[in-house]
Amino acid sequence: MRTILLLDLVHPDFQTMLEGLGYGVVYNSIDTEEALMSVIAEYDGLVVRSTPRIQKGIIDAGKKLKFIARVGSGTESIEVEYAEKQGVTVLNSPEGNCDAVGEHALGLLIALNKKIAEASIQVRKGIWDRKSNRGTELMGKTVGIIGYGNTGSAFARKLRGMDVKILAYDKYKSGFSNEYVSECTLNDIFEQADVVSFHVPQTNETIGYADEKFFGLLKKQVVLLNTSRGSVVNTGSLADAMKMNIVIAAGLDVVDWENWHFNLENIHENKDAQFLLNHQSVIITPHIAGITHESLKRHAVVLAEKISNLKF
Repeated sequence: MRTILLLDLVHPDFQTMLEGLGYGVVYNSIDTEEALMSVIAEYDGLVVRSTPRIQKGIIDAGKKLKFIARVGSGTESIEVEYAEKQGVTVLNSPEGNCDAVGEHALGLLIALNKKIAEASIQVRKGIWDRKSNRGTELMGKTVGIIGYGNTGSAFARKLRGMDVKILAYDKYKSGFSNEYVSECTLNDIFEQADVVSFHVPQTNETIGYADEKFFGLLKKQVVLLNTSRGSVVNTGSLADAMKMNIVIAAGLDVVDWENWHFNLENIHENKDAQFLLNHQSVIITPHIAGITHESLKRHAVVLAEKISNLKF
């Protein structure tokens, strides 16, 4: 029997589907490279969510390994190129939570424009201030989407009823314009966007993408959204852009000081992070955009279907 090692709990449909196809699925919450290397040789497949990082040593130790599957979209925790050179297929499931991320991005945008979070905090403090919390409508604004894959296109779909102009730029895709999205250049976004939303993976190209130079090229004041990876937006550059009123509000589900053991108490010396945390026009959520009850099941089904289609 072909066996799969599952390092993180996923929706039970995943195991049910694969066992129905004749796989043996073993759950073991191994969280260190050394422990995983000691057992990986027994398995044909490895399924991970976040930890540990799957590096060369683990891949080499997996003598029978045919695939590594990530429950989620990003594969930066896996040495993909090396794995594929060794004949190990790397799978992920970005289709599983793209709608969840799209909804979250839209929620952040509306909350920022209508000052929902700050107004709610004030009311809880006994402050009933209508004038200072006057909102801004989305209608008539231009939204620039950077990265038009699963989540970028999902965000665009969520925006369709908001009467906005949607521009989308993707370095590696073309020909995707339709009745509600216009494919554009990055310069078009710099020139026209009132909202800039990132939907790109973490790669060597995208780490630090939104830096001082990026913000300096924006021609209008913008609302910035990042629901992709924290490393895409440089915290110091964003803080400076907000101080200069280039960015007038920011909705961040991810931040570049984030790690798997994130603790707000550990960043008291990071002045730029503190600036964002204390800014009334910044909303930061703890990397939850893609985490919904529905996406939990969808990830499992998508990944199980991809595994079932493998030929080995």
